[in-house]
Amino acid sequence: MGACATVALILAAVGIGAGTAMHVHAQTEARQEQPQSAAASDAAIPADDGIGHDGWNPHPVHLQRPAVAPLSAMAQLGKLIFYDPSLSASGKMSCASCHSPQRAYGPPNALSVQLGGPSLKLQGVRTPPSLMYLYRQPNFSIGPDQADADAPVDLTLAAAQVSGAARAQKTAGVAPAAPALVPQGGLFWDGRADTLQSQAYGPLLDHAEMANGSIDEAAEKIERSPYRAQFEQLFGPGIFKNRRLLLSEALFAVARYQVEEPSFHPYTSKYDYWLEGKARLTPAELQGLRVFNDSKKANCAGCHLSQPSKDGQPPMFTDYQYEALGVPRNRRIAANRNPRYFDMGVCGPYRSDLATQTQYCGMFLTPTLRNAATREAFFHNGVYRTLEEVIDFYNLRDIDPAKVYPRDAHGRILQYDDLPAKYRANIDKQDAPFDRKRGDEPAMSKDEIADLIAFLKTLNDGYSPQ
Repeated sequence: MGACATVALILAAVGIGAGTAMHVHAQTEARQEQPQSAAASDAAIPADDGIGHDGWNPHPVHLQRPAVAPLSAMAQLGKLIFYDPSLSASGKMSCASCHSPQRAYGPPNALSVQLGGPSLKLQGVRTPPSLMYLYRQPNFSIGPDQADADAPVDLTLAAAQVSGAARAQKTAGVAPAAPALVPQGGLFWDGRADTLQSQAYGPLLDHAEMANGSIDEAAEKIERSPYRAQFEQLFGPGIFKNRRLLLSEALFAVARYQVEEPSFHPYTSKYDYWLEGKARLTPAELQGLRVFNDSKKANCAGCHLSQPSKDGQPPMFTDYQYEALGVPRNRRIAANRNPRYFDMGVCGPYRSDLATQTQYCGMFLTPTLRNAATREAFFHNGVYRTLEEVIDFYNLRDIDPAKVYPRDAHGRILQYDDLPAKYRANIDKQDAPFDRKRGDEPAMSKDEIADLIAFLKTLNDGYSPQ
């Protein structure tokens, strides 16, 4: 999650207003008053911040959602695979086990990391990210233009070329003065996969997840599956003569399911409907939106972009970039009992191609904040379980670290304890609210935090406008 965000996963740069999508007529029907929260009742309202004063969007837009159509035969096959626990070594874990459709295709519970392996007793080391809205995720790149390159990019060379360049500051409502020279895009917390198909290989073969020992082992399970006939219909009986191709086609089908199934990208949040002038935010939600966009408060919109794209696509609430936030070490994770083990994101341990680019150690992908309020495990290591804890981390990390980090046996605060000391210069200390020093006032008051959480809940899908 970006340093300027207040949620994980976390959980990054402009305000809300007109001019970014097609305008639609404002609603003219009667609008009933919403009850006002105590937190927002006395809040000062700016004269004109592009958000409005009565809870309705003063500049409604038309959002371009993906077309809805029946699933193709390939996507239907992918759905069967997605929910099939027999493809795991335990016979009890499917893709949906860690990516529950009831929880925005994220973790189904409050565990920091999920349990898997042959007997479902092995801990992973990272919390599962949501699978929603990944169809818009750009490929992994370093620098502003590489994601669209025709030829394969040498990431090590690209990283070396921008090494030492000043990092662009992220301020809500202000375009960066310099191009982004940091890693961006890709799937997983470290961006090591570029396609939904390649991403699906990870859990299938991970020893602590579905725990197939090899491609052949996973393919054998597909050969014995009840949907073998669908493979023959789509690819012909010869598909079972090449197990590597069989598994590749199976995971391509899973990818098609994620792209075609509307529940992976519905854009049905209250905020989406507010953008379109079809829903009214409560006073608390409206004030929370202001805190979200305020560069001197939460500054969330510095990384979690809240404005529709120029072609009218709904905002994704991420800039797809990577940040080192210095979240506390999660001592509930078994791997962290080894004091020499560190999960350093882009530079390892899961990816090794950028291991020598130590300027990226500790960096993890900034996730979308859509449906973040449905989660119970935040940041890459699931160290926090509530939005309140997440926002307290942003609010207090540098001004009162004793409230964020543990102490050692001598009473010393172990600040940034989940990253080796030699890489702590990578941690973001320039973007608000991380630009404060020890003893400064917090960026957000308790009332503002309550309002911010109220707004974040408007990003949950499933809202029905009146």
